Amino acid sequence: MRKQDKIVLWPAYFDAGRTREKGRKLPRNLCVPLPKISELKEAVERLGLKNELVLDAAYPKTPWIRSGMLLVAKREPKNTLLKKIGAELLKVRSSRVQKEAKARKKKKKKR
Repeated sequence: MRKQDKIVLWPAYFDAGRTREKGRKLPRNLCVPLPKISELKEAVERLGLKNELVLDAAYPKTPWIRSGMLLVAKREPKNTLLKKIGAELLKVRSSRVQKEAKARKKKKKKR
């Protein structure tokens, strides 16, 4: 039975490498390449939304890939929520990239 009080979020909704036909729900400027479910969860938590992670779920258009899904409490229309999460996901990805770059610089200095 469908849960009316929750919204299902798939990483495919936020994948800049996908077309709208293949499942992307947002404009490319609010998406990241190959988003991970952990990044999506972090973005949702930063927005203060209640969520539930389902790791063994597969996006219906690609049932052979178990990407996982996130169930989020519905506070506002899905499209509005997707845009907010997409903007936050960009921040999560950029902070993660900066942390990795700092870690690489530290490794080079140790050598």
